[in-house]
Amino acid sequence: MLYLASRSPRRRELLTRLGLEFTVLELDVPEQRQADETAQAYVSRVARDKALAGLARVSGEPDALVLGCDTEVVLDEDVFGKPGDSAEAAAMLRRLSGVPHTVVSALALVSASRHEEAVSVSTVRFACLPDTVIQAYVESGEPFGKAGGYAIQGLAEAFVERLDGSYSGVMGLPLHQSAKLLAKFGLRPLAAGLPTCATEAP
Repeated sequence: MLYLASRSPRRRELLTRLGLEFTVLELDVPEQRQADETAQAYVSRVARDKALAGLARVSGEPDALVLGCDTEVVLDEDVFGKPGDSAEAAAMLRRLSGVPHTVVSALALVSASRHEEAVSVSTVRFACLPDTVIQAYVESGEPFGKAGGYAIQGLAEAFVERLDGSYSGVMGLPLHQSAKLLAKFGLRPLAAGLPTCATEAP
């Protein structure tokens, strides 16, 4: 049985696209970056913590397989989590305005006897955002509950001048990497059969 250790409706929607049956585990896992952690190491650890917490929840099922994921927006090694209020959301968007930033999505897939991980790193560049646009976007309510204070699948899609990487990864669950990871455990979504081109970077 596949479990998704996430409270995010976006991740549920994305995982459904792989055509696999799964059950959602809603967990409260602390997301606190340690002083010596790089941004990417932090995101990977949180994904791992979620997966392991989920596995502990279903420890009585010997065939349980738990997928954990974390996604964060990173600029100059600063991790932009979910804004706590309107002022914080506006401050995040001002910093992201007109400059490229990184979106790191880490995956951890665990069973009672095995543990595999993957990371998707995408680069997003916003257009320059006037304060009037930022305020209107914040007032829409969309930034709340979203890493970096924006939802690429929502109104903020119009802010994006360029995206290099995984669109689904920026949303919260990189589907290509997820399919490859699931295939290692014997689950075969269609995309898992896609080979890596010889000219493609690893």
